[in-house]
Amino acid sequence: MALSTSVHDLRTLIRSSHPLVVIETVEEERVHALLQSVTAQERMLLFEWSITRGLTRADEGATLSKMTATPLAVLQHLHGLTVNAVFWLKDLGPHLQDPSVCRQLREVAAVYSRSRATCVLTGQPIMLPPDLDNIAVRFDLKLPDRDELRSMLRGLLQSLGSRTTARPRSTTLVHSMLRSVSDSMTAGNGPSSHESDAVLRALQGMTLHQARQVITQCIIEDGKLSSDDVRIILKRKVQAIKDGGLLEYYPLEDNRFELGGFTNLKSWLDRAQVGFTAEAKALNLTPPRGIMLVGVPGCGKSLAAKAIAREWQLPLLKLDAGRLFDKFVGESEKNFRKAIEMAESLSPIVLWIDEIEKAMVTGAGGGGGEADAGLSRRLFGAFLTWLQEKKQDVFVVATANDLSSLPPELLRKGRFDEIFFVDLPDDAERESIWKIHLGLRKQDIQKFDLDKIVNASDGFSGSEIEQAVVAALYRALHQKTALTTDLLIQELTHTIPLSVTRREDINTLRRTAEGRFVNVR
Repeated sequence: MALSTSVHDLRTLIRSSHPLVVIETVEEERVHALLQSVTAQERMLLFEWSITRGLTRADEGATLSKMTATPLAVLQHLHGLTVNAVFWLKDLGPHLQDPSVCRQLREVAAVYSRSRATCVLTGQPIMLPPDLDNIAVRFDLKLPDRDELRSMLRGLLQSLGSRTTARPRSTTLVHSMLRSVSDSMTAGNGPSSHESDAVLRALQGMTLHQARQVITQCIIEDGKLSSDDVRIILKRKVQAIKDGGLLEYYPLEDNRFELGGFTNLKSWLDRAQVGFTAEAKALNLTPPRGIMLVGVPGCGKSLAAKAIAREWQLPLLKLDAGRLFDKFVGESEKNFRKAIEMAESLSPIVLWIDEIEKAMVTGAGGGGGEADAGLSRRLFGAFLTWLQEKKQDVFVVATANDLSSLPPELLRKGRFDEIFFVDLPDDAERESIWKIHLGLRKQDIQKFDLDKIVNASDGFSGSEIEQAVVAALYRALHQKTALTTDLLIQELTHTIPLSVTRREDINTLRRTAEGRFVNVR
């Protein structure tokens, strides 16, 4: 979101006499720029408060009164003011658990709702008591867009240039770099415009603070900023993803997953990949949204998501449904928005949502209670809206085991580009699967009777075949002998496959999928 858009939205809230605005963020630098712009345009004063400095004028910095250091004291002070102003209260959230502080803020809000004054609360997270939550309006400060990042980059380079005036040997290098990057930051100009686009693209999805840190690191390392630094930026972004805990990142270079069989799916992917080309855009064709894979557990749905990313030479993000859910009201939806925002910042990318029926249909952990159901419906609605309207090249691969819990609106044509049914592997697919897993364990395929092994594994899923190879190898190592066909078959005879233990469920899946979904074969 552009800063100008944020300024407009916040001005609207202040003009409409909203007394209490909550901005949940740690980016105080951006909040400061936003509030300065808003108050300047509205001709209002801006005050800041923190527990360490008390209440200060934003443009002066001097503490107005030593009696405003505590949360209760500053709110009592604000209650008596009649000035048209914005009061920025930093990290007040934790103190609102004190009933007297909470009560005093409610009284301030009651007064300010009839005047031109607004309290802005910042911090992360901000958990408001219910009575305050009904009064406050939450303002969503999006991650910085390309224009904000470009402005930050110019400012950083200018700052670096001014710092080198006392070091003549560094001055020429930094000022040369400043001219080069400043020129390249102007859209469409200069020989470095392609490099600047790559750098700015890589920075999207970061906070301004994170972006500034990684850019400084790149410049310090080799004295320049170019498309070669994209790798360092992406590495820092991946670390931020891991720290966030909502998404798992599978870099392209680490993707070694192979998919046996799935002929129809592979043919569809070959055709769909054309949708990302310039020729398709010239015909006003939108890139493919994604696919859903439904069917028997352990038969390659999750593996297919990894294989698609490898086939299309794209990184893979996995959305962990269980990590979305939070006990606090509104936090789960916020987690979902944050995950989607991060996925879009990394586009083009494949986004894998595993067991989607648990994530957005049956609720966290499949609890099934009214609270779970309401939360799941909200997440589900947000997901459908995003899937329908998304602009970035994020290809969604959703997998599901339980068809009975999937609502009709998810399965109708147009939500996903195609829905595939994954059944137990046939003879040819099982042969491919055996070759893949024996090859991965450095076994010579020629030494095994594949026909015999394939026949013996009839009714086994791909994951069960993999486990048979692993278990047989452990047995061979224990017996200090080479892996043989007989050892593999012996392991198969000791295993009762899912096709036997859950025969009725699998037959029900097949009947439901027949005529409705495309078979992956």
